[in-house]
Amino acid sequence: MLQVTLYSRPGCHLCDAVQLELEGLTAVFPHTLQIIDITRDRELHQKYAFTIPVVCVGEFELAAPIDRVMLLDLFARIDGSN
Repeated sequence: MLQVTLYSRPGCHLCDAVQLELEGLTAVFPHTLQIIDITRDRELHQKYAFTIPVVCVGEFELAAPIDRVMLLDLFARIDGSN
C-alpha cells in the first residue's frame, strides 16, 4: 500500500481541500495518509512555508497549487511504475 505524506498547517484551506481529495481517492488508489503539521518542526516550516500543501509519495512531490487531476496523474505514474 502506498504511503502518502501531506505537509500542511492549521487554517490552510488549500491543505484541507487536498486532504479531502486524497481521502476521496483512497478507494481508487489505496493508500495511507500521513498529515504533518509543518508548524511543529522548524526545518519543515522553513522548507515548506510558502509551498504548502505539499504531497509526497515516494520520490515524487507535488507543491501548491494541487488539484484532483494532478493527484490522479501522480497516482497513475506511481501505479504504472510498479
